[in-house]
Amino acid sequence: MINVAVFGVSGRMGHCLVRAIRESGDFTLTGALASPTSAAIGRDAGEIAQTGPVAVEITADRSRALAGAAVAIDFTLPEATGDNLAAAAARHVPIIIGTTGLDAARHALIRRASEKLPVLVAPNMSLAVNLLFDLVGSAAAALPAEYDIEILDAHHRHKVDAPSGTALRMGEIAAGARDSTLAAVGVYGRFGKSVSRPPGAIGFSSVRAGDIVGEHHVIFSGAGETLEFVHRATDRMTYAHGALTAARWIIGQPPGLYGMADVLGL
Repeated sequence: MINVAVFGVSGRMGHCLVRAIRESGDFTLTGALASPTSAAIGRDAGEIAQTGPVAVEITADRSRALAGAAVAIDFTLPEATGDNLAAAAARHVPIIIGTTGLDAARHALIRRASEKLPVLVAPNMSLAVNLLFDLVGSAAAALPAEYDIEILDAHHRHKVDAPSGTALRMGEIAAGARDSTLAAVGVYGRFGKSVSRPPGAIGFSSVRAGDIVGEHHVIFSGAGETLEFVHRATDRMTYAHGALTAARWIIGQPPGLYGMADVLGL
């Protein structure tokens, strides 16, 4: 059995991970971390996730949560990333990071940590979405620059970042395939009368409503035709199962920075 610690256990993804771990045949939950201000502190992680008791008490102590773990899975907030990495590095525990909204400074922390231990970062743990990343890059490289690119994401009303990390990653891949950068060509949230499309722009639109789990559209539109890639997630467990797939893969890997493309062999 693979011992795993979950960071952010009191959140939506934390609940799904506890359930996925319990349903798996090869993982055991050995540590559960939540914010020091969380009402879940001191409670059984399984009761919080409504899976039944798992005899793992939720703690705010990272070192305690990592004790005995072979791998950690982090779905917390960007503000916690640095401390989570430091704790994992101190115990030499590989870490899977699914936290979104990471800025350049936190990506720099991740790169430094990856010099000491295996770190896998993915804005979306869905296996199908990570295949879609590859398809988006191929389409952007193959189609002429006259094909405009638009990216739409839709998520639940409580999602705090927009565009989603997945949408931004798709934009980064498409821009790179056209020998550019998202910083140079990204256009966000058009409004008003003077919003004509700059040449080579990659446009983003975001919907936040209800309990939408996650939906992404990538549109390549040229004269007389449009190609559209669509991915819809209907159950957050998709991401939990993807995270466990990544956790199985990363154990035994050398220190380095990895992504889901490595897990899929893309």
